[in-house]
Amino acid sequence: MITIKDVEHVAKLARLELTEAEKEKFSKQLGDVLKYVEQMNEVDTSNVEPLSHVVDFCNVMRDDEIHYDCTKEQLMKNAPEVENGFFKVPKIG
Repeated sequence: MITIKDVEHVAKLARLELTEAEKEKFSKQLGDVLKYVEQMNEVDTSNVEPLSHVVDFCNVMRDDEIHYDCTKEQLMKNAPEVENGFFKVPKIG
């Protein structure tokens, strides 16, 4: 059971200021959470293998393929400014 003192301690660690009503509320809520965790501890998991993810995915890789859909000249037509065959952008700094 979570006491008001426990809630005050956690609130102090988290640097929270709680009203008396909040302390009562959080004491009950935290107690309910712990009861639920205790319920989960009663489940027999002795035949369950540990896992890192619930879905068994593996990395799906594909070979890199180079596609030249546009020529450099076609790309440069989209540039607001071009200099020496490169996009010209405003100087930063």
